[in-house]
Amino acid sequence: MKRYSINKNNTGLWKTDVQKSVIFYNEWFLNFAPSTYVNARQDAINKVENAFQKTECFNNLSIDMLRNAPETVTILRMATTPPLARDRLMGLADVPKSFIKGMEEGIFPVRMPAEMRDDYLCSIIEVIRKLLDVDVMPWLETGSFPHEMDRLLATHVIGDRVCGSLADPIIRNEQERRQLESISRFLSDRGYTFEDSKNISGFKSMPPGTFTYHLNVPAKMGRRQNVNMPIDVVIMRKSAKAGELPLLIECKSAGDFTNTNKRRKEEATKIEQLKNTYGKDIEFILFLCGYFDSGYLGYEAAEGIDWVWEHRIVDLEKAGI
Repeated sequence: MKRYSINKNNTGLWKTDVQKSVIFYNEWFLNFAPSTYVNARQDAINKVENAFQKTECFNNLSIDMLRNAPETVTILRMATTPPLARDRLMGLADVPKSFIKGMEEGIFPVRMPAEMRDDYLCSIIEVIRKLLDVDVMPWLETGSFPHEMDRLLATHVIGDRVCGSLADPIIRNEQERRQLESISRFLSDRGYTFEDSKNISGFKSMPPGTFTYHLNVPAKMGRRQNVNMPIDVVIMRKSAKAGELPLLIECKSAGDFTNTNKRRKEEATKIEQLKNTYGKDIEFILFLCGYFDSGYLGYEAAEGIDWVWEHRIVDLEKAGI
C-alpha cells in the first residue's frame, strides 16, 4: 500500500502551482531558446550549403547523391514549396515512412534489395524536382548557377526552414536533459548512486539507494501480449526491503496547455498496464514542468496518479526519497 500522498490531494494548491510552473517554464525557455536557436540555425545553414555543394545548387539531384548522403533528404524537403513534411513526402512518393526516416538518420534498411531502394530514391527525386522553390532558387528555371547573393539568400531561407522543423525536437530534448539533471542532483545530494540502465538486468533487482534513466520495464498489454514500457527515472529507495518495487517517474514538460490535455490518457494507460502486471501497489508518479492545468491534474488524480512539480522538487521527500 502506498505510504504517502504528494500533490494529488492538495487541490487548494493546484492553481498556485500551475502558475508557478508556467513561470518556471517560461523563464527557462527565454534563457535557453535564443542561444540554442542561434546554434541550430547556423548548423542548418551549414547543412544547406553542404547540400548545395553535393547537388550543384540543386541542379543535379541524383540517386548516387542520395545513396552517398541520404540525410540530404531533410534539406530537400525544406527546399520545396510548400516545404514537405515527412509524411507528405511519403504519400506523394509512395515510399514507406520508415525509409525516409532512416534516410534522415543517414541509413538505409539493411535487408532492402538495391533495386527497391533505388526505385524509392527515384520517386523521392521526382517529387522533389517538381516542387523545388524557384522563387527562392530562381537559377533553377534556367539550369544555371546562382549569383553569390542569390545563393546566400537561398541558403539562409532554407536553413531557417530546416531550423524551424527541428525546433520542437531541440526543445523536447533539452527539456528532458534539464529534468533528468534536476532529479540526478536531488538524488545525488541525498546519497543515491546512478546506475547505467544497460547494466541493470531487471528493475526489481536494483540495489537500494540506486537510480537509473530510460529503463524498459516489462508490462502486460492485454492477456497475452507483453511490452517493454520505457520509464524515464527508476529509483530504488535506500530504505527498500527485499521484494520492494522501485519508484517509477515519468518526466513531463510542456509549453502549452493544449497538448498536455490531448495526451493525458497516456499516463492513465501506463498505470493501468503496470497495475495489471505488478499489482495495485506499483508506484508511478509524474515530474511536471510547464503548462499542466487543473483539468489535466484532475484527470490524473482521478486515475490515482500523483506528481511532483519541478519548481518544488523537494516534494520527492514525501515519496520516501
